[in-house]
Amino acid sequence: MTRYTLKAIVAATAIAASGAAMAQITIGVIAPMTGPASGLGIPAGNQAKLWPKEIAGQKLNVIVLDDATDPTQGVQHAKKLVTADKVDVLMSSVATPVAAAMAQVAEESATPQIAWSPVAVPAGKDKWLFRMPQSNAVMGHAIIEHMKKQGVKSVGFLGYSDAYGETWLNDFRPQAEKAGIKFGPVERFARADTSVTGQVLKLVSANPDAMLVVASGSGAAMPQMALVERGYKGKIYQTHAAATRDLMRVGGKSVEGGFVVSGPAVLAEQLPDSHPARGEAIKFVQQYEKAYGPGSRNQFAGHAYDSIIVMEKAVPIALKTAKPGTPEFRAALRDAFEKIGKTTLAHGVLNWTAQDHWGYTDDTGVMMRVTGGEFKVEK
Repeated sequence: MTRYTLKAIVAATAIAASGAAMAQITIGVIAPMTGPASGLGIPAGNQAKLWPKEIAGQKLNVIVLDDATDPTQGVQHAKKLVTADKVDVLMSSVATPVAAAMAQVAEESATPQIAWSPVAVPAGKDKWLFRMPQSNAVMGHAIIEHMKKQGVKSVGFLGYSDAYGETWLNDFRPQAEKAGIKFGPVERFARADTSVTGQVLKLVSANPDAMLVVASGSGAAMPQMALVERGYKGKIYQTHAAATRDLMRVGGKSVEGGFVVSGPAVLAEQLPDSHPARGEAIKFVQQYEKAYGPGSRNQFAGHAYDSIIVMEKAVPIALKTAKPGTPEFRAALRDAFEKIGKTTLAHGVLNWTAQDHWGYTDDTGVMMRVTGGEFKVEK
């Protein structure tokens, strides 16, 4: 018997003796490191590099793949991860159309999916899908309440012609109408469009009191710039997908004075001491900015940070039923997500249940205003 063979046998014996303590949890991360949504995906991927090496005594194996903001590529990656890599959970994507396309893979393979975008699927199709971001309805509530305080009586809509834009339209319109705010005109554009001149001309001609721009990352700056360039003087609101410094980097003075709704994580130090998420939000910011520099915090990096908090609560529960790498563990992990109870995150207090895989309350959204090239909390 060679020395190498002996060492291999000893190692194998040690692994067998250790049982679940030597198991490995595999997380498949799919995010846009390239493409139109890369400004959101790169920070999320950066946060994944800061994740712990293990959870509940289980080694953490993280596989990160680039979906290039392309649903087809995202689905291909997801299929590989669930078949070849046998991942225990999928975390993806910050791009809503990609996350929506991948949800079917998660369902068919019985693999939990933690989405980093507010993806909506048909009723009954989210058994395996859990969302880290606040729902559009929750964030829309914060915008509506702010509009009411600002005396807004009418609002136009300029948003993506994809799943993210349509879900915002469907969630926001009834809230606006219920609040007595006239809704419309509605104009759409594609993520890859470099101009929205035609749409803006129609909106500016209607001259509503406010505009809701539904876009993400650096792409959120272009429509607001176009509105300002065409002389629009009303209030401009952006969604939580625009809560990144790319908005100011690209938009410059054109985005000054604009309003953006966000989760608490982006505004950690500005939150009152009484805010339940302040402590965790500050931890996230300190960790992220120590690694990537002052001002680098990002809404979607915060979702990646929060994902590990829920994993740290759910994994010990799932381990009582099965070992990682098995269909039984994946099912147990899914069930555990519904049982972790109220969980304080950097983005608020989450409470997933069997009936609700969103989990945030209406008071979660925080309104910001771009002031001097920075986000400032609206009082």
